Amino acid sequence: MDEFAIPRKRMAEHLRNHYRIVDERVLDAMNTVPRHLFVPEALRSQAYKDNALPIAAKQTISQPFIVARMTELLHLAGTERVLEIGGGSGYQTAILARLARKVFTVERVPELADGLKKMVRRLGIRNVSVRCGDGTEGWRVYAPFDAILVAAGGPELPQPLLDQLEIGGRLVIPIGETQKSQQLVLATRTEKGFKTEDVGPCAFVPLIGEHGWKEARNSV
Repeated sequence: MDEFAIPRKRMAEHLRNHYRIVDERVLDAMNTVPRHLFVPEALRSQAYKDNALPIAAKQTISQPFIVARMTELLHLAGTERVLEIGGGSGYQTAILARLARKVFTVERVPELADGLKKMVRRLGIRNVSVRCGDGTEGWRVYAPFDAILVAAGGPELPQPLLDQLEIGGRLVIPIGETQKSQQLVLATRTEKGFKTEDVGPCAFVPLIGEHGWKEARNSV
C-alpha cells in the first residue's frame, strides 16, 4: 500500500482546481510519480505540499505547481525528444519521461547527476539519458530537440539552447536580471526566428555556466 497515494492525489487535484492545470497527461503524471522519493527522507512528510524543498548541493526540488506549469507549456504529445537542463533530484525528469519519447538531461553537479542516474534505474525509467556538464551548452550531439526545459534561472536566453531547438519547438526557462527572482519565459522557434512570451514570476536557483551566471552569489 502506497501511504502517499492520497496526498499525491490531493496535490494533483489542487493543481487542477486551484492553478487550472488542464493537461490531463500532466495531471496523471503528477498523480503517478512518487515525489516523496526525490526529497530527503526527513522531509518526506512535506513531499506533496505546494512548495519547493531543499535537496543536496544547496539545490531545490521545484514546487509542484511550477513543475506542472512548465511541463504543460511544452505541449508534449508523447513523441517528442526533450532536453532538460538542471536535472537536480530527477523529479522533473521523471515527469517528462512519462510524457515524452526520450529525455536528455544535463546536470552540472556531479553528486546530483550520480543520484539522478541511480533514481532513474531504481524507478525502471528507460527513456532517459543523463550527462554531467554545463547545461547552458545544451547537448549538441543529440540536437535538435522538440522541447527544452530549463530548471534554473539565467540572465538571458542561452544561444546554444535556441540553436538546438527544432522549428516549432518550445523552450521554457526562468529569466531575470538578478539571481533572486525571474520571469518564466516561453520561447517558440518559428521559420522566421523566435517568439517569446512572459508567463509569470518565479524563483529558481541560478543557472550556472558559460551562457548563464558565471557563479552563484550569496543572494540565493
